[in-house]
Amino acid sequence: MKTYSAKPAEIEKKWVVIDASGLVVGRLASIIAMRLKGKHLPIYTPHVDCGDNVIVVNADKVVLTGRKRDQKVYYHHTGYAGGIKERSAKFILEGRFPERVLEKAVERMLARGPLGRKIMGNLRVYKGAEHPHEAQQPTVLDVAALNRKNVRN
Repeated sequence: MKTYSAKPAEIEKKWVVIDASGLVVGRLASIIAMRLKGKHLPIYTPHVDCGDNVIVVNADKVVLTGRKRDQKVYYHHTGYAGGIKERSAKFILEGRFPERVLEKAVERMLARGPLGRKIMGNLRVYKGAEHPHEAQQPTVLDVAALNRKNVRN
């Protein structure tokens, strides 16, 4: 029996919408990364983008467990000498772009390189409840029902 390898032309991409309100960031990010990569499908091929398009709404209502909201730090460098900057997760979640916490969590679970960048293009994260992708008729994925640990009140 030969090993099946999916071709890019054979892949049918689905659209999935996830409501992130009250969901734990790390658990949600791992489910999103699995969906984006296509590991939930029997035709999964590591070198081909065979995953779904994922829409996440209410990204500003995600939950961090323990004391991560205050203690988790995100670093970035300005490019200048001594230009390392840091921000706490609380600062980002209360700021202008709270969806970046979830985007970074998913991005760091995917491979770095051309395929990882292409796969990240299939993720759309919105801080509010509305999204402009109704024409794609996305199916709802209830992450809260998958495992009771995925939700925090």
